[in-house]
Amino acid sequence: MFQPHQNLSDQINGNIIRSEIEGGVYLRDLPEDAELKVVTQNRGYTLRVRRDGSALISGHPEFCPEPVLVRINGCNWGGSMLKAAYLGRGMHLEFRHPKYKGPIVTSRIVDIVMGGRAA
Repeated sequence: MFQPHQNLSDQINGNIIRSEIEGGVYLRDLPEDAELKVVTQNRGYTLRVRRDGSALISGHPEFCPEPVLVRINGCNWGGSMLKAAYLGRGMHLEFRHPKYKGPIVTSRIVDIVMGGRAA
């Protein structure tokens, strides 16, 4: 379990603790080609995760109506602080799309399901 760090603000320490309570998954802990259903406040995404940190993602009508290979950066709390290679409830998924210059950030993640069970 995370121990609050004296050099981090109460808000940052709180975000880290909340991400552990709400749950999520580190991408490095998943098997090759694991399929995840990530439900955000606005959309549902399907990800087929690869061991190198990339994933085939679909579910957004503009950015990925059909599966497209992207780089998963991780998740953030709505700012610039990133929890790398991690997908967590209550956080925003951040990924790099080959056709767009900056990162794409989703609305807050509500649920993560892997192979029919919550991650």
